[in-house]
Amino acid sequence: MQPVVHLAVGYLCYAAYTRWSRGEPPAETPAIVAIFGAALPDLLDKPLHAAGVVPVGRTIGHSLLFAIPLVVAVWLVARARERRVLGVAFAIGYLSHVATDVPWHLLSGDYDELGFLLWPVTHMPEYTGTKPLGTVAGLEITTLWLEAVVLFAGVALWWIDGRPGVEWLRNRVT
Repeated sequence: MQPVVHLAVGYLCYAAYTRWSRGEPPAETPAIVAIFGAALPDLLDKPLHAAGVVPVGRTIGHSLLFAIPLVVAVWLVARARERRVLGVAFAIGYLSHVATDVPWHLLSGDYDELGFLLWPVTHMPEYTGTKPLGTVAGLEITTLWLEAVVLFAGVALWWIDGRPGVEWLRNRVT
């Protein structure tokens, strides 16, 4: 999945959670934390891969062997500071990233590329990129089409929710 789409998925998942649990859209700070959590696996792995430290762009940050202890640690710190909502937001964002990297490999039958889930215990081959899903009216449908729909939905909901995070960023930049 493209990195920017993970941000939309993290927001969509956290927004669904807040509507289900509290009946309201996400608050500013937890929304930012969820989006940051959704970005973090790529923020860790892509630079490490570019620097030649790890063999592929889905290793440490995408591995459940790293993700689960990190999510638990963040939640424990948030709970200790009486900010549980931030721990939940981070967990939803981070785990949504890892979870949404799985379906494309299942749909395309590239099961060996799921090695990132337990890296470094399991081997992670080079990522083969965009996956073909089929042909409709002579047009090849790929995972990018579905990602575009998800991105549009995430941005649309974020906009409808009042663009949480924009005001926070504005206050930090000015």
